[in-house]
Amino acid sequence: MKRFVPLFAAAALAACTSPQPPLVQQPMTARPQPKPVAATPNGSIFQGANYRPLFEDKKPAQVGDTLTVAIEERTSTSSSSESKGNRSASTSSSIDASLNLPFFSNFIEDKIAGASFGANGSASNNGKGSVTGSSAFTSSITVTVIDVLANGNLAVSGEKQMRLNSDTEFIRLSGVVNPLDIKPGNIVSSTKLADARIEQQTEGNQRRYIEPGWLSRFFLSVLPF
Repeated sequence: MKRFVPLFAAAALAACTSPQPPLVQQPMTARPQPKPVAATPNGSIFQGANYRPLFEDKKPAQVGDTLTVAIEERTSTSSSSESKGNRSASTSSSIDASLNLPFFSNFIEDKIAGASFGANGSASNNGKGSVTGSSAFTSSITVTVIDVLANGNLAVSGEKQMRLNSDTEFIRLSGVVNPLDIKPGNIVSSTKLADARIEQQTEGNQRRYIEPGWLSRFFLSVLPF
């Protein structure tokens, strides 16, 4: 058993240091499918190889086509609550000397005749709290159509990597686009994506400086306080 203890410890440390899995779990790109091309007859003026429709608006419609997604994610949340409560109570009582009780008449007249008792109590509660949060993510990424759904919507996915010195930034995006939401220039806003998955991660020295070490993460995961 002593031989397996270092192995278990190494496995636990490796689990603590493993990065988070990517949020986008699907292919990042797809190549267009080849199509059979029929021979186009050429005339004295018309040349099929150089023909371009004059009024056609070329939009992504097939697997392998690309479009640009403008990431315009902004969220803002706020909530507040307030509670107030008051409660008061009072009571009073007295002993009358005219009480005629066997064996206690003299004691009542001499000792406690005319005595009175009273009690007052009050309680109050006043509480107030508020929570406010906001975030913004602005960027752009060109994605590829990886599937055309039966209703004509486009399943898109893409990844962009940027390396600045020793830091690498990853931007991944996937979702479903309605072709009617595509603007001129083949641009669509991220707010128009259905089933959107957007993530941004950075690897390198910047992330190492921000995140706690593996030993700190280990103790944070096992200590109950």
